[in-house]
Amino acid sequence: MKNVKKMAVALVLFVAATGFINAQNNTAHINVQQLLSEMPEMKAAQAELKKLQETYRADIESSMTELKNKYTQYSNEATSKSKEENEKRAQELQGFEKNIQEAEQAAVQEMQKKQQELFAPISEKAKAAIEKVAAAEGINYVMDASPGLGLIVANGKDLLPAVKRELGF
Repeated sequence: MKNVKKMAVALVLFVAATGFINAQNNTAHINVQQLLSEMPEMKAAQAELKKLQETYRADIESSMTELKNKYTQYSNEATSKSKEENEKRAQELQGFEKNIQEAEQAAVQEMQKKQQELFAPISEKAKAAIEKVAAAEGINYVMDASPGLGLIVANGKDLLPAVKRELGF
């Protein structure tokens, strides 16, 4: 009877250990940030965003130059103008400065919108490739090994090379 109990305990421990080993074999990791940064589509999207950012920056800088020029002109002419005219000019400069600030805010919002628009399909493509490679290799769990996301030890299978092959780079 004692032998049967020992055998039952040994069998339970064996099954538990086998399940633990199988669970370890069904997990993998990938540095998603690295994958995304190396995708050719991401590089093209970043170049497009940079070009758009430079366009916005040039527009805002030209507006700032115009504001500075008007401020200098109005300051130089202030002594020869009436108090009412100087107050009107001051309000004009404040309105112009407010317009520049609104343009800056609009540019930031447009950049964020464009970034989401460009990056969403790239992220979806990467996710689909990760899922395809994981399924082909019998992986049940894939953890993101990007720095700062909480994965402390990544001794398991790294899917990055296989996913890059799947994506063709």
